[in-house]
Amino acid sequence: MISIIGSGKVGSAIAFLCISNSLDDVLLVNRTKDKAIGKALDISNAIPKNSNVSIHGTDDFSKISGSDIVVITSSTGIYLKSRTELMDAQVKMIKEIASQIKKYCPFAIVLIVSNPLDVLTFIFQKETQLSRNKVIGIASSLDSSRFRYLLSEKFKIKQSQITDALVMGEHGDSMVPIFSRVKINEKNALEIIDETEKQTISIEIQNYWKSLRTLDSRSQFGIAKNTFDVIRSIIKNDELTVPASIVLNGEYGEKNVSMGIPVKINKDGVKEIIVIKLNKSESNLLKISAQTIRDHIKSL
Repeated sequence: MISIIGSGKVGSAIAFLCISNSLDDVLLVNRTKDKAIGKALDISNAIPKNSNVSIHGTDDFSKISGSDIVVITSSTGIYLKSRTELMDAQVKMIKEIASQIKKYCPFAIVLIVSNPLDVLTFIFQKETQLSRNKVIGIASSLDSSRFRYLLSEKFKIKQSQITDALVMGEHGDSMVPIFSRVKINEKNALEIIDETEKQTISIEIQNYWKSLRTLDSRSQFGIAKNTFDVIRSIIKNDELTVPASIVLNGEYGEKNVSMGIPVKINKDGVKEIIVIKLNKSESNLLKISAQTIRDHIKSL
């Protein structure tokens, strides 16, 4: 069973993808019971013919018992001005959820989508003492998708013509697009993108979610699809290489922090942390990003 904590736009979109693809039974958990039930009733109409999956809504955490995967999408506020706004409240929320998961399904793999993503991933893992390979923050894959899209728009080509568009570090203003690995029509991106263009694209990735707000939209479908891909990989044991936030223990020279790095995912969660070669500038920016996250954690 897949339990999704939070039945707002993102949580319900993830639930829809899981149900419409007959991935597994889904439980929506929301502090407002009627909202969870209402979303579940609507999504239940997307169950394919001859499918055995089901979806239900509740405000009762005890019903997550036996979950294989728990996805946390809940938030203490909506339309935040920054990802770290209400950080203290978000941390309090994640600690409360952590205690419930530890009580009712301590062997589940937990995917965290709520912001501030890296801080909450770190706090959750420390609170529950779950193996770090079972606590995965989903966001760097979304930032990488945005990176690929912006490059395709700039060069007026299909996204399929761009490979290895990777974003590492914080899901926030210190995120690090790894230009040195990007190939555009099999040509190294650094051969055709100058420093000014790099800065412009980096800022556009950072501010992508703000651009959505100005257009009366918000992050929903992109993050839902990226989360679904990870859920599917775990349930189907179909190995997936993707950037995700995980607590580090010396990888990339960092400890006491969770941040986005490339990993391999399978039925056990994170099967392998992939350490890639970065150029000097990228390595320095990644260190700054890691310290930014640590500073947020220390401020709590």
